[in-house]
Formats: sequence, structure tokens, C-alpha cells
Amino acid sequence: MDSTTQNIEKTHAIVLGTKAIILDYNVGNKLFRYFFGKPFAVPKPKPDKEYPGPFILSLYEALYLCRNGILTPIINGREAQCNDLEEYACNTVPEFKAKYIVYEDLRKKGYIVRSGLKFGADFAVYEVGPGYEHAPYVVLVVRIDSTLDPISIVRIGRVSHSVRKKTVLAIVDLSSKNINYLVFKWVRI
Repeated sequence: MDSTTQNIEKTHAIVLGTKAIILDYNVGNKLFRYFFGKPFAVPKPKPDKEYPGPFILSLYEALYLCRNGILTPIINGREAQCNDLEEYACNTVPEFKAKYIVYEDLRKKGYIVRSGLKFGADFAVYEVGPGYEHAPYVVLVVRIDSTLDPISIVRIGRVSHSVRKKTVLAIVDLSSKNINYLVFKWVRI
């Protein structure tokens, strides 16, 4: 967490399904300025605008903010700890643990990490932020002990190429939390 986000007051988020909801729009707007979450029911929110309603976080964002002392999760109507949120997320989102390790690593390196679902990947990664640039990278997370068939790699590469993004394969060792990043680049021969 960088020093600028340490000025954000602590808040609660209600965990529902695969999302967490912040009802305090003042805190939500501050977090949104740092590219955490987005305002509810706003299709393409502008990063420099204030929004009056609740804010929606992914479970990756919620856990990251929880571990950095900004967010307290509410699960089933009760305040929970970060490890409770992680357990909930692991039971709700396939391969959450591996994906979270990558999410946290990229955030700590200064990247903005958003869902990559519309690109056929786990994450879309920005250097500046959504609303200021198109995501230059799409990231697919795989565990080191899993198998990935060549057709899957080609499929992801084709999608990212068609939207002009670099494909990054993040290979995660769950026991050591070590990540190897492989970047695929299309070339004309």
C-alpha cells in the first residue's frame, strides 16, 4: 500500500457473492481515486468524478484493503477478520488463492489490476489507470502444478492480440508464493 492511501479512513464492506459493497460513498470515492472498486450501476465511471452511491469491490480488492488495514469485511451480518474473508473467497471464487497472490504482487509493484473477464483473462492490468489509458496487459493466472494445453495459450493470445494487449502468463507456486511472469508478444515474420 503506498503512503497516499494511508490517509483513507477505515470502513466496512458487506460481502455478497463475489463482491464487497462499501456503503460510505465518501470512503468509496477516495478508494476509487486510487482505482479500488467502482461506483454501483455506473457503466463507465470517470476517475476524477465524485459519485453519491455505494461502491462495489472485487474480493481481491476487498482482501487487499483488509490486509492493509483499510477495510473490515461484514460476512453474514457479522464483522470478520481478513483470514475469514480469504476463506470465504477461496470457497466462492475458483483458484482465488493463486489469483490473489498475483493481484497483490501486481498492486505492490504499482500496477492497477482490474477484471480481465471481457478479454478472456483473469486480470486486465494498467500502468496509469482505467479512464486514462487502455490496459496494456491481460494476465492469465495458472498454478505451477497445473497443466495448460497449447490451445488455451493460443486462444488467450489471439484474444489479447485482437484487442492489442500483451498476454502475460502468471505461474504461481502456492507454497512459496513465488510468481514467474511470461509475456507473449506477437511478431510478424
